[in-house]
Amino acid sequence: MMTPIGVALAADKSGGTQTVSVAGAQPSVKGSAEYFTGSARVDPLFAPKDTAPFSGAYVTFEPGARSNWHTHLAGQHLIVTSGVGWTQTWGRPKVEIRAGDVVWCPPGVKHWHGATATTAMTHIALTGTVDGKNVEWMERVSDAQYSK
Repeated sequence: MMTPIGVALAADKSGGTQTVSVAGAQPSVKGSAEYFTGSARVDPLFAPKDTAPFSGAYVTFEPGARSNWHTHLAGQHLIVTSGVGWTQTWGRPKVEIRAGDVVWCPPGVKHWHGATATTAMTHIALTGTVDGKNVEWMERVSDAQYSK
């Protein structure tokens, strides 16, 4: 028998329970033009919890789309699930990322990520949170930086 969303599963000895967040239960969000160049979509998976201060989301970038430069207060893991993309740390060459690759961005490292110019890319972003905040957005990635 399937358990509906929000219904507790088996309790452990400490009285805790598991919950299931049903895929697609939260609406997709268009990536804000304030923080993304091109077409990007965020599909939230879960929000931070007191004992697990990180969130998760699928982020899909259409060809040519990318995030602004930004940093994370508690770091971020990216798990590429489909397509081909690029990521770049400030002052370093961009790196190609493909389905199955995992990227770790330590706290405070200025970077961007997105699709290549010709191929879409989707990743799962697992982002740490500090005092309710998980990202510091910065300037856009210029076309010259993106194509370099």
